[in-house]
Amino acid sequence: MLTPTTTDLPDIIDTVASWQREGLPVQVHPGDLGWYQRFGADALASALRVWTVGDEPAAVGFLDESELIRMAVSPDYADDRALAEAILADLNGDLSELLPAGKGIVEARFGSALQNTLTEAGWGSDEPWTQLSRALEASVPPVPLRIEAVTADLVDDRISVEAAAFPGSSLTRERWEQMAGGYACRQARCLIGYAEGEAVGATTVWSAGRGRPGLIEPLGVDAAHRGHGFGVAIAEAAAATLRAMGASSVTVATPSSNTAAVAAYKAAGMDSLGEVTDFRRP
Repeated sequence: MLTPTTTDLPDIIDTVASWQREGLPVQVHPGDLGWYQRFGADALASALRVWTVGDEPAAVGFLDESELIRMAVSPDYADDRALAEAILADLNGDLSELLPAGKGIVEARFGSALQNTLTEAGWGSDEPWTQLSRALEASVPPVPLRIEAVTADLVDDRISVEAAAFPGSSLTRERWEQMAGGYACRQARCLIGYAEGEAVGATTVWSAGRGRPGLIEPLGVDAAHRGHGFGVAIAEAAAATLRAMGASSVTVATPSSNTAAVAAYKAAGMDSLGEVTDFRRP
C-alpha cells in the first residue's frame, strides 16, 4: 500500500478514469477525487492509498469521510484474491486507526474478490444506496431553465445554491478555486440553473474521458425553490453537458432513503442499476 504525494495526483486520476467502464457498478470516479480537491491538493493526496500488483496500480482507496474509505478496483484485478487479502490486511493494520472498530465503513461496489473477502471477514451491511445511469447516445431535450457554466463572476451564486441545498456545506470561494484548479477539473463543468433571474439549482459534472461514464457530484436545489421540477431540469442539463463532452453515460449514486432524489433522477431519464450497500466493520 502506497500513500501518494501531490505530484502523483494526475497519474492516479488518469488511472481511476481508465477503470470507468460501461456495464460496471458506479465505483470511485475521477469526479469524486476532483470534488474532494476543494480541500486542497495536499488533503486529497493524504486521503488516498494505492495498492499495486507488481508495478501496476490495481486499487485505490479514498478516505472520503472520517469513517469511510471508498474503493476503486481495476477491472483487470476484480477477481484477484491476493490483492483483496492485502487490502483487508491494511484495513486491519495501517488503516485501522482511520476505520475504528464498529464505525469503519468501506464502499466496495466492484471487485468480487474484495467483496467476498470482506464478507468472509465478518464485515456487515451498511445503509443501501441506489445507483442510477442514463445512456447518452441520443440527444437530451432543452430544459426550462437558463443554464450557465460557472465562471469567476458566478462563483458566489454557485456557493449560495450549495449552501441553500446542503446545510453545513463546506464550499467557499477559496475551496471552489482549489477544486477548479485541480487536475480532474480539466474535464468538469460547474452548472447553475436560473429561473426568472434567480439561481435555483446547481451541479458539477465530471467526465472520465470520451466514451466513458460521467458523474454528477454533487447536485442540489435551493430548499426555497423545491417542488417545481428544478432538480429534474438540472439533472437533464448535467446529462446534456456530459454528452457534449463525449461521455457515454451519466451516472450518480444517492442514499436510497433520499426518495426525492431517486425520483428526480428517474424523472430525468436515469434508470436504476439497483441498490448496493457499503461494508461496515465488525
